[in-house]
Amino acid sequence: MVFITGDCHGNFQRFGRKYFPEQSTLGRNDYTIICGDFGGIWNGAAEERYWLDWLEDKPWTTLWIDGNHENYSMLKELPVEQWHGGKVQRIRPHILHLMRGQLYEINGSTFFTMGGASSHDIEDGILDPNAPDFQVQYTQLKRSGRHRFRVLGRSWWPEELPSDEEYLDALETLEQARWKVDYVITHCAPTSIALSMSRHNEADHLSDFLDMVNSRLDFQYWFFGHFHDNRAIDNKHILLWEQIIEL
Repeated sequence: MVFITGDCHGNFQRFGRKYFPEQSTLGRNDYTIICGDFGGIWNGAAEERYWLDWLEDKPWTTLWIDGNHENYSMLKELPVEQWHGGKVQRIRPHILHLMRGQLYEINGSTFFTMGGASSHDIEDGILDPNAPDFQVQYTQLKRSGRHRFRVLGRSWWPEELPSDEEYLDALETLEQARWKVDYVITHCAPTSIALSMSRHNEADHLSDFLDMVNSRLDFQYWFFGHFHDNRAIDNKHILLWEQIIEL
């Protein structure tokens, strides 16, 4: 069985027995897939390690793609291996990061993954902790009540958007798949969908790339997160947040 859900931001309580009773019948060949903003690789604190161990003790295998709220400095240090046809990083024996531009065969179905997204919560700027006036800027923003800012290398990383190499990997993967997969897993949405959801959403390189993929790719369903809601955009594109659905 394969279940899919949305952003966790390091909070995995939705996978408790009260909210996810289906787990009583699951094993390691059953999977939950998190559509970005996993948040379990953030600061390496004892609480974070506790929750990763808690999730590892669950009977299934957890798979996740990256969103914009991940610690890419920590992710960069993890080894890469092959798994079910694509590249992964193994966080725990049964918690795997599905990397960008990859195609996996899971329980007889193919899944194309493309993580990343532009952060929505940086209207007040991105501060450089190495700047001589960093502490002054930080204090002024806090005192003024402007909290929608991030700190480079602490709460925001430019790697939230894919590199040129990752886009090329994705195109090569799709060419090899002859532009036909069963499922697409992303964090952000194609531009045409994102703009239809709110006038506040903006296009970027990744959303435009996904728009191109959306127009060319033959697929059954496309699942994404990022927008903190649960709804079917149409009969093929599904936005997920806290809801867990079964394929």
